[in-house]
Amino acid sequence: MSTASASDRPQSPSSGPIDPVALTQRLIRCPSVTPAEGGALDLLQSELEALGFVCRRLPFAEPGTEEVDNLYARLGTSAPNFCFAGHSDVVPTGALSDWSSDPFAGEIRDGVIFGRGAADMKGAIAAFVAATAAYLAEGGPRQGSISLLITGDEEGPSINGTRKVLEWLAEQGEILDACLVGEPTNPEALGEMVKIGRRGSVTGQLTVSGRQGHVAYPHLADNPVHRIARMVAALTGEPLDEGSDHFQPSSLQVSTLDVGNPASNVIPAEARATFNVRFNDLHDSAGVEAWVRRRLDAVGGAYDLSMRVSGESFLTPPGRLSEVIVAAVEGVTGSRPELSTTGGTSDARFIKDYCPVAEFGLVGRSMHQVDECSALEDLTTLTRIYRAVLEDFFR
Repeated sequence: MSTASASDRPQSPSSGPIDPVALTQRLIRCPSVTPAEGGALDLLQSELEALGFVCRRLPFAEPGTEEVDNLYARLGTSAPNFCFAGHSDVVPTGALSDWSSDPFAGEIRDGVIFGRGAADMKGAIAAFVAATAAYLAEGGPRQGSISLLITGDEEGPSINGTRKVLEWLAEQGEILDACLVGEPTNPEALGEMVKIGRRGSVTGQLTVSGRQGHVAYPHLADNPVHRIARMVAALTGEPLDEGSDHFQPSSLQVSTLDVGNPASNVIPAEARATFNVRFNDLHDSAGVEAWVRRRLDAVGGAYDLSMRVSGESFLTPPGRLSEVIVAAVEGVTGSRPELSTTGGTSDARFIKDYCPVAEFGLVGRSMHQVDECSALEDLTTLTRIYRAVLEDFFR
């Protein structure tokens, strides 16, 4: 590890302590429904610059996509560079009449803050900032850097967000040495679970063509419904695997089976099915597609299949980063968290190509739901955990 000069070392914040509850409330009040920035990144930039961070706003837009604004902020110039990563964008609210209060008001009732993003994941972002401010006020780190990578595209197509920022950082010669993503990882109570990997995800669109005809004369038609039913049975009748050391078994789930036939006396000309495969580290997306095609071919008949990959499975093997996070969680909460790979995809699937990455955040029970919320106590406890992570990592 290189020795940092005085100018390399992060400086103590010029402002006072940051209240994670108040900052969470201010972030919720920014209507940053993906891909809108909504003022959330402006607010974060202001808070981080007051702490001495150098901030870069990184808007990206591929042809045919909406522009997404992103923020990368770094304090210090020497290694190691510890990064907090997350997203300021949120999912739509749904019907406002279903909410007990304005989803962008950040209302506090009975020790709980309500609003879109309270759990996923503006609360964790506020804890990032509050923990960093507290750590800097205590004089740390003596060397190394702290950075934040905040995207506005995690809840959207994830094209112009974290992946593009990481590519830009690599082009600038910017290195991340470890990353903690603040996704809500805990099912029921803070301290239950640290994510060290995620299953891959691939969605299949299956179309089976036949020949339309009268149901009374099936020999003059070719019924695609019967064939697609056998194909679906072939895909779901046998599991891909029985799981691996750190992953549960892979799962194929059919989400829709469509014919669009309003007439009961007509054999349709086409049938369609959509399915999703969540696969573990025994497979990659190419292997999953080959597995699917083998089973469809065994049924026989013409079909068209397209597969869209959302992310590959990955694992950050238990090591220094997970040890630091587990120790911080246990030290603050008294609970030793499980190292898990459950759940959906996250932007950690991009970060894992650049540095060790793990995820720990708030309780996710209410994320994406009406009346999304987080306990105020959890916000202050998460801040203490993140501060302990920084202390241990830079010790």
